[in-house]
Amino acid sequence: MTDIIETRNAPEAPRTRVSLIAEGLRSDIESGRFKPGDRLPSESELTRLHGVSRTVVREAISLLRSEGLAEARKGSGVFALDPVSARRRHPFSDLDTERLSGVIELFELRSAFEIRAAALAAGRRSAAQIDAIVKANDDIANCFSTGESTRAADFAFHYAIAQASQNKRFPEFLSLIRPGIVPRVELEAHDGTPRTYVPNPKMVEEHERIVDAIIDGDPEAAEEAMKDHLEGSLGRYRAMLKGARTG
Repeated sequence: MTDIIETRNAPEAPRTRVSLIAEGLRSDIESGRFKPGDRLPSESELTRLHGVSRTVVREAISLLRSEGLAEARKGSGVFALDPVSARRRHPFSDLDTERLSGVIELFELRSAFEIRAAALAAGRRSAAQIDAIVKANDDIANCFSTGESTRAADFAFHYAIAQASQNKRFPEFLSLIRPGIVPRVELEAHDGTPRTYVPNPKMVEEHERIVDAIIDGDPEAAEEAMKDHLEGSLGRYRAMLKGARTG
C-alpha cells in the first residue's frame, strides 16, 4: 500500500495513476487496438511512458487481469484477452450504466458495503492511508476547478477508503464493479436524446465529511457521512428516472 502514499500537495496520487493506466489499456483492448493474443506493452515501457514506478504499473495490470481482459504468461509478458468473453465470464457484465435503472442498481449495491467500509476505515486506517484519501479528494476538487472528468479521482477516493478498511475484500469487490461505479456515459432522457452526465456538485463537500470522520477515528460519523453521500446520489438518479417516466 506504500505506493499510494503522497503528500497533500503532490501533483498526482499514484492510485489515480493506477486507474488511468488501467483505463487506457482497457480502452485499447475493448476498441480492438490490442486484439486477443496481442502482447501488451512491457512493464518497462509503461513505466517509461507514464513516468511511474513498476508497482503502479503492476497494479494497473492486476486490475485488467481481475476483469479477465489480460493474462500473464511466465517469461513472455502480459497478453490481451477477448473482451466479449471476459464480459460473459464476469459478474455485472450485463450492468447497463447507460440506463438510469442500471445506475440505480449499482448505487444500491454500493451502499450495502461502502457504508460499512467507511466505518471500518475510521477505526483501522493508518496515517499513510489518511494521506491517500485526502489526496484523492483534493484531486477531485482540482478536476472541478479545471473542468476535467472526476471519474478516475472519484474511484481513487472510494478505493482508498476501501483499502483503509484493512479488509482486502472491500477493494477487490470495488475493482470488480469498477466499470460502472462512476457513470461515464450519457444517460438517455425521456425523449430519447442523450442527457450528459454531470457529476454531483456537492461531491467534494460530501467527501470532506467522510474524510473528517475517518481522520477523527469516528466509525459512526464515517458511516453516516458515507450513507448520506451515496443516498444523496441515489436520490438524484431516482428523481431523474421519475422525470423520464413522467416527462
